[in-house]
Amino acid sequence: MILGDAIEGEAREVARVHAAIALQAARHGQPAPPPCVLLSGGETTVTVRGHGRGGRNTEFMLALAVALDGHPCVDAIAGDTDGIDGTEGNAGCVLAPDSLARAGTLGLGAKRMLADNDGYGFFAALGDLVTTGPTLTNVNDFRAILVAARER
Repeated sequence: MILGDAIEGEAREVARVHAAIALQAARHGQPAPPPCVLLSGGETTVTVRGHGRGGRNTEFMLALAVALDGHPCVDAIAGDTDGIDGTEGNAGCVLAPDSLARAGTLGLGAKRMLADNDGYGFFAALGDLVTTGPTLTNVNDFRAILVAARER
């Protein structure tokens, strides 16, 4: 299901909306029955209030992780098509149902790190950054959220 290719807004707010759609699909089969992939593009923004590192895709994914709270049927990827998420060397990152649990074993607080705008630090510690190197294109940010057919 294509949610749109020109989605804008605060990354953490856009993530909450995407999470709500993914949870609705997982729980109720709406707006698409699982298995399904929710696709979106566009460039979000980040209002920096903290001192962490990251870009709009890692911020989106950390907010998505918090909103999904480890739902067992949802995985996601987000990245910038130019290969650079903000000022960091990664394009974006991946999220798995066990991401928050793995972070907890490392003593990482997802909500605290989101408040500090440190999506990069969160996903780097998990080894879940996606690094492509510069692609020499700049089309859009890309997000894909997979809602599996059943709990794993």
